[in-house]
Amino acid sequence: MKINLNYSPNFDPNKRKLNQIKFIIFHYTGMKIEKKAIEKLTNIKSKVSCHYLIKFNGDVVKLVPEPYISWHAGISGWSNYKNLNKNSLGIEISNPGHKHNYKNFSKKQIISLVKLSNYLIKKFKIKSNFILGHSDIAPDRKRDPGEKFPWKLLSKKKIGIWHNLNSKILAKERNNKTNYIDKKKFISNLYKIGYPVNKKLEKTKYKKFLIKAFQRRFRQELINGIIDKECLIISENLLKK
Repeated sequence: MKINLNYSPNFDPNKRKLNQIKFIIFHYTGMKIEKKAIEKLTNIKSKVSCHYLIKFNGDVVKLVPEPYISWHAGISGWSNYKNLNKNSLGIEISNPGHKHNYKNFSKKQIISLVKLSNYLIKKFKIKSNFILGHSDIAPDRKRDPGEKFPWKLLSKKKIGIWHNLNSKILAKERNNKTNYIDKKKFISNLYKIGYPVNKKLEKTKYKKFLIKAFQRRFRQELINGIIDKECLIISENLLKK
């Protein structure tokens, strides 16, 4: 796999130990023009970066070498980990995102993403349940890589987790109402899976963000922030992974 170099100044100068790297985090650039996205990721004033960028045409660009902490995750959490920059590798994929006519990722991008991810998984021994989207680790702030990101396809390549339920049978449970106990169980399941707890926001909008983040990842056909039977069943299946 050919990797082009275009180094960003936005990283911590001290190297980390390679065994600190536990996560791969996927993002979309969220900008209309790819060139502008690259400029932002390499501009010292922006204070954002990532380790790799996958362009529209599938080309892979390295912006920060893996031993260094790039600034891609922000305020975030998963399982017992907080502020995941120090424990993760960030991969940006060119896509205009939800604010700019969000579209499907290209076949060339996915081919490159599979190759790059498999290389990093093998090199750093990354666990499947630690391969995440930005919205997974920061559900109240982020929506990327979004519901058009091919998580199911990637899971078949052993990149990230997915449920093993029959989709046709599962779809029959969509929009079927849940009771109070079901809803409480679903949120508990999400925390057990790894989604971050935010007690300050929990009684307000956070749960809605949390549900939508789950749906963007595991129930991409309907993102409505409502806990139905389908969501509950998927969450229970994922806990067995």
